[in-house]
Amino acid sequence: MNLNTIIQGDCIEVLKTIPNNSIDLIFADPPYNMQLEKTLYRPNNTKVDGVDDHWDKFASFTDYDDFCKAWLKECRRVLKDSGTIWVIGSYHNIYRVGTIMLDMGFWILNDVTWYKTNPMPNFLGTRFTNATETLLWCSKKKENKKYTFNHQIMKRYNGDKQMTSVWQIGLCIGDERIKGADGKKAHSTQKPEELLKRVILSTTKQGDIVLDPFFGTGTTGAVAKKLKRNFIGIERENHYIKLAQDRIDGINILYPEAEWIEEIKEKQHTVPFETLVKNGIINVGETLYAKRPFNAAAYVLSNGNLQFQLTKGSIHQIGSLIQKTPSCNGWLFWYIIRNNNAILIDTLRKEYRGD
Repeated sequence: MNLNTIIQGDCIEVLKTIPNNSIDLIFADPPYNMQLEKTLYRPNNTKVDGVDDHWDKFASFTDYDDFCKAWLKECRRVLKDSGTIWVIGSYHNIYRVGTIMLDMGFWILNDVTWYKTNPMPNFLGTRFTNATETLLWCSKKKENKKYTFNHQIMKRYNGDKQMTSVWQIGLCIGDERIKGADGKKAHSTQKPEELLKRVILSTTKQGDIVLDPFFGTGTTGAVAKKLKRNFIGIERENHYIKLAQDRIDGINILYPEAEWIEEIKEKQHTVPFETLVKNGIINVGETLYAKRPFNAAAYVLSNGNLQFQLTKGSIHQIGSLIQKTPSCNGWLFWYIIRNNNAILIDTLRKEYRGD
């Protein structure tokens, strides 16, 4: 595959040329099939520049569904088992797309709500102002658990707070909006870079391949480049390709977050309490003391269980009995006295494990 390139052509036909299980992440911003029937005007009689492009028009819901089934089928084929896909849409199409994805075997991990801080008003006053779009984040199938999610990076990005599934981001305006030669917006549905930044930063690693089958003016490619990811864009319209290529070629400053690496927590080696007893870290017959305010004591048995009054059980079971709770983490409940100092038995476990 040629990476960091834009391929011109019909997305379904181009997707058929991409190898199986080769893509780490797909971001798809398909036509919404908005079904606009007439021109919309503002109260001052100026025309609203809505989405009336030819590529957003379909003869029927059936035609639209067939189109979605075709491109989603190819996306599922090219996606790695460890990969994920994001699809964005409005109320016009996202429920149809979501149903198709579930029927195909995709598994929804999150539905993220993009809350637009500066939405276009409902000029006719006949409905609520539509201020949201929905992103479906999905794995290839329910059984695929080894997908990328950079929890710690996104927490850091969000001011050390876990990021929620509601993203408050403004519409793409100002200098970020790509303009044509006439000074008007070049693409009717250009997405803000902040939206793609969260998508790519949260669900890819440096060097991963991000595919966008509806590339438009290249927001996905621009953000991927700024985050040190690779991209493949598919776009049918030649004038969009030129604008996107010029935009990406002009990037010379990366996001600082491009250097953020997710800290991978290795699974800690399991050490049963019995191991500490057998290795003499804790002696048979030694007394363990419960944390305050329980003031209880138990004796260590040779098999790693504890004797508390007339009851025998694990450090967790006896701790639960004393606390009168359904469960207990015995490692954080029991202390042992050494040289007149109370030492948490979890501290002894960590020393044995070499943490």
